[in-house]
Amino acid sequence: MMKKDLQDESITAHNEEQTKPEPITYGDIFRVSGEVGKEPITVKDAALMQSAEARVGHSHKGGAAAIMQSAAEINERLGLVDRERETIAAAEGMAVIETQIPGQVVSTEFVAGQPVHSEIKPVSTQHSVAATDAITIGQALESAAMKKGEKPIDSNDARAIQSAEKRATGNPVTQKGGLAATAQAAAELNPRVNDVGKTTLSNILLAAPVDLPADKAVTREDAEKIMEAEARGSPHGRPQSGVIGEAMQSAAKLNEERGFTPAVPAYTLEDALLIDRLKARAEK
Repeated sequence: MMKKDLQDESITAHNEEQTKPEPITYGDIFRVSGEVGKEPITVKDAALMQSAEARVGHSHKGGAAAIMQSAAEINERLGLVDRERETIAAAEGMAVIETQIPGQVVSTEFVAGQPVHSEIKPVSTQHSVAATDAITIGQALESAAMKKGEKPIDSNDARAIQSAEKRATGNPVTQKGGLAATAQAAAELNPRVNDVGKTTLSNILLAAPVDLPADKAVTREDAEKIMEAEARGSPHGRPQSGVIGEAMQSAAKLNEERGFTPAVPAYTLEDALLIDRLKARAEK
């Protein structure tokens, strides 16, 4: 009888071991190679990356440390990794390297010498310094006005212009009397006046490169954020073709092709829903 109980316990333990989920590894989240990709992410690893980010003032929700912390907490909560486990990643270290180019700073985060996350941060630059062959946000706004200058300003345009002004200047506050404030006022007034009295894109944006207090080269991230703002009020959730979002997208693409702005690699394997999906997988 005792022998049978021991056998049953052994079978139960074996079955539990088989159903126990695997810990979340660096390879599950980042495009890393070699032994590092097989390593589980620990709370200690996440803390080390957070310290590396803090040294350059870079800690935020979308950084590598935040992604690692979420994965590490799942591993620890499910008992998949010992809290004190030493990993190759921890032994070889974490680093954040910032590269400055006109109008922006490129931050790249490394685990054991392999890049795992990268992003561009806009840096406001005065016009005299920003004068390069790269297409700036102000010039892209001017291009939109030249292409469809007769288009009356609407709420979508106003949101796009507000987003463009914020990214060009690095100032989250709408400037009184600036392009964004003028566009917002026009968007509110236009529905109440006849066609002759409507304010158009050309009325506001033809002098955008001069009217903006600061400017910067258009990046892919700038274009995406401005397009998102423009699409917010669209019935289909898409920016209107041929206006501000499209002008930004074209400018960003040209800047990348001509080497004026870097095309930031996507080192992270998944999108913003990554951790939710990993949680679902780990808790099955």
